[in-house]
Amino acid sequence: MGAPRPIEKLTLSVQVAERLRGDILAGTHGPGEQLHEVELALSLGISRGPLREAMQRLVQEGLLKSIPHRGVFVVDLSEDDMLDVFFVRASLEEAAIRRLVGGDDGGGGDRAATARRLTVISERMDRAMRGGDHARGGDLDLEYHRTLVDAAGSLRLSRTYATVQAETRLCLHRLMGGYRSRDDLAVEHFRLAELIGSAPVEVILPELHRHFGDPAAILRRLRQDAPDAAPDAEQRQDR
Repeated sequence: MGAPRPIEKLTLSVQVAERLRGDILAGTHGPGEQLHEVELALSLGISRGPLREAMQRLVQEGLLKSIPHRGVFVVDLSEDDMLDVFFVRASLEEAAIRRLVGGDDGGGGDRAATARRLTVISERMDRAMRGGDHARGGDLDLEYHRTLVDAAGSLRLSRTYATVQAETRLCLHRLMGGYRSRDDLAVEHFRLAELIGSAPVEVILPELHRHFGDPAAILRRLRQDAPDAAPDAEQRQDR
């Protein structure tokens, strides 16, 4: 057998994509904002080639939108977009729960171990929200639900869930500031973890859908409560 190949280091474009992704989720680049190649390349101290590769990666993830002859913009999720992301999430997580608890899709994983992992994540999320770290709360919310899907033991289900992961993160970060009270959010996650540990699927699934709620209504409330209403995405892009 030949010598093992060394692990490849992250390319510059991948590192830039991680930086831009983090900035978008943190709100450094707001919804509808145009990203100018020259300015970004200068601020990051890199050439435009790796930057273009990074931006294309984020376009594929759904965080950026490329408009011919106009440029690249941070996506501004509409109510329909939000509903569609949550529809896909709910469909995949329902399938994961059915498989995990041995329902219609067969399977049956270690429910007790999964419930314990979800409870630990819920505790971390609760601490983050109580400390006012909504960005961290959004990351942990995604970790909670990704852990649930992975517990089903289906590589393809997990892979499919990963395709909407970036848009899910963006949704959660945008919604977390007004996503019910922090106490309610913690109670919901603890409750769902408890049910996953022992309850029948007919009890778990309605709780899952109650937990998702109405993301479009939350988004509308956040926009109405904003102290200074920002111009919509099209107005920003036209500037």
